Amino acid sequence: MKYLCQVWFDGAVLGARTKEEKAELGTDSLNYDKALAESGHLIVAHALQPPTSAVTVRVRSGETSVTDGPFAETKEALGGFILIEAKDLNEAILVAAGIPLAMLGAIEVRPIHEFG
Repeated sequence: MKYLCQVWFDGAVLGARTKEEKAELGTDSLNYDKALAESGHLIVAHALQPPTSAVTVRVRSGETSVTDGPFAETKEALGGFILIEAKDLNEAILVAAGIPLAMLGAIEVRPIHEFG
């Protein structure tokens, strides 16, 4: 089964880390992605730009509206995602627990709905 691991964290918490701590976290994250690829779990992983770079698009009654940033006011924002292959939810949870940013924020694990 495929699972989406959404990486949520407070940008201020990450921003408060030293340059060395950020570099170590980056290295740890890349190494974990590499380990997931080698184990056959990784499908794709990407970090996202900060929420200030986002726009939200809505279409209502045929009209498109675009607003800056995310709609919800929250401290934690989606910072990235990892799409994985796992035999079941328990294995997906074990994979998510190894994501380095899980120590600073939260990892939402959600099964992918397969159509057909």
